[in-house]
Amino acid sequence: MQNCDFAGFGTALTAVTAAHDDADLHALAKTVTTDITALTASAKAAQAAHWENAHRDNDGLNPSRAAFEPVADQAKALVKEIDHLFKLATRVHDADVAAGTKAAEGKKRLNALDAARHGVTEHLKDARYFHTQADWLQTRFPDATLCDVEGLVKLVDHTNLEENDWSLTPGRYVGVAPEEEDEDFDFEEALRDIHIEIDGLNAEAAELAETISKNFKELIV
Repeated sequence: MQNCDFAGFGTALTAVTAAHDDADLHALAKTVTTDITALTASAKAAQAAHWENAHRDNDGLNPSRAAFEPVADQAKALVKEIDHLFKLATRVHDADVAAGTKAAEGKKRLNALDAARHGVTEHLKDARYFHTQADWLQTRFPDATLCDVEGLVKLVDHTNLEENDWSLTPGRYVGVAPEEEDEDFDFEEALRDIHIEIDGLNAEAAELAETISKNFKELIV
């Protein structure tokens, strides 16, 4: 996360916000910029304190993984903020176009923002993904040795196999893993996205209705 280059995203974001006089867009852009600075500082601090001199063995990596958990959470939140910012910028652009602003330049700025957004969010998602995988592995095998894990691993010997008619079907032994909540699903974010999409569809519907009405009147004349 330290090596994520936000410069291109910052430039594209400045171009978009400068072109629109929208309080919500400017407020969210300021929040995102502040959170980028905070994430960068947290990542650098965690790397210096818990990674650069950490032993590359299980005893050293376990504390490192735990120390980076807040940074991974920050990255997750920032991805959602950036995606929401782009959707809001798109909605503001569409509203300006509907009010008579030329679409070409605004669309070019949005495309640049979208490309920059994709670059930084994919980087942040990758960082969070690898932290999640490390967490999954180390919480199930904290001593870095094979052990029983409900629904995943069961160590058996010949006696156990004989008791099960020498069956090698994993389900006979490992059991069922407890259901895990999907931490990456954000209900509020999903509702917000739906709301933004509905607003956009309503605007398109109104524009289409106006065009149909205009064409119909021209046909009658």
